[in-house]
Amino acid sequence: MFNKGLLLAALMAIIPAISPSLAQEFGRPLEKWETDFSRTTIDLSEVIDVIGPDQIPSIDAPTFLPVAEENKIPGNEPVIAFSHNGVSRAYPLRILMWHEIVNDTIGGLDVAVTFCPLCNTSIVFERTLDGEAVTFGTTGKLRNSDLVMYDRKEQNWWQQFNGEAIVGKRAGEKLKAFPSFLISMDLFRQRYPDGEVLQPDPRRARAVGQNPYVNYDEISSIPFLFRGELPTDIEPMMRIAYVDIGDKPVAVTLPYLRKNAPVRIGPLEFRWSAGQASALDTRKISEGADVGNIEVYRVDGEEPEPVLYTVTFAFAARAFKPDLEIVQLEN
Repeated sequence: MFNKGLLLAALMAIIPAISPSLAQEFGRPLEKWETDFSRTTIDLSEVIDVIGPDQIPSIDAPTFLPVAEENKIPGNEPVIAFSHNGVSRAYPLRILMWHEIVNDTIGGLDVAVTFCPLCNTSIVFERTLDGEAVTFGTTGKLRNSDLVMYDRKEQNWWQQFNGEAIVGKRAGEKLKAFPSFLISMDLFRQRYPDGEVLQPDPRRARAVGQNPYVNYDEISSIPFLFRGELPTDIEPMMRIAYVDIGDKPVAVTLPYLRKNAPVRIGPLEFRWSAGQASALDTRKISEGADVGNIEVYRVDGEEPEPVLYTVTFAFAARAFKPDLEIVQLEN
């Protein structure tokens, strides 16, 4: 059973030892922002202070190992797979769990690879502003239980779920996002034999492979630090595949896909295959329940084309898209 007290302890555990004063200010972080707070697209009361900025440290100088040489990651563990200009890389959640953002350059493209454990959202963004590469960090704040990032150039605050600037001079702007896959390490090895795998950051090496949010994704759990209204027509912690392209977002639940995949909705095809462990179940990620691999493609052309999607929880998707229709099994 998910325990909020244990999660608070887990949050303390992932804070690096920046200074005793910051650790003592857990819950009331000492902050000196240069953000333009006169410009915002939200009510600032929606933002929850949890810890201080960068106390969950982004990885800004990532290192990689050829997939053929990587033998430490169990095959069922989840990785974010992203390819550009012939370069394919895996960003294991066993690492992203402790950093949430990787500032990388892949195939000449500057990207921020992001993961929010509380929403289970994994999204790859272009990390440029006006053509200049910038790095992103964690604000230590949440909105709708979702990671709020900031760029270190202008200190705008960005919502990870949709890439929108919610506070700062760029409020209302959106980061460009790219299709990526949340798949198992085995599947990455099969598809990208020449790929590369992110290596642990020394600041968190001892914690790699462990899940600080034990039992968080139990279907009966209540989202942590969530202030909004929970959906009543679906379990809030139900995993869904969410696609927001065109005028109408589309979402399908994991149980529906497990039973019916492949599922065709308009030009989109949702696919599911077994073999991926949940990163938010057991303490040891590789021992988590098999939630499988979900992939989404556009199939109205000559060849299937990957589309931008994320595997998230129903409560999070509805928080940002209240009218979202979710395809699910009938009771």
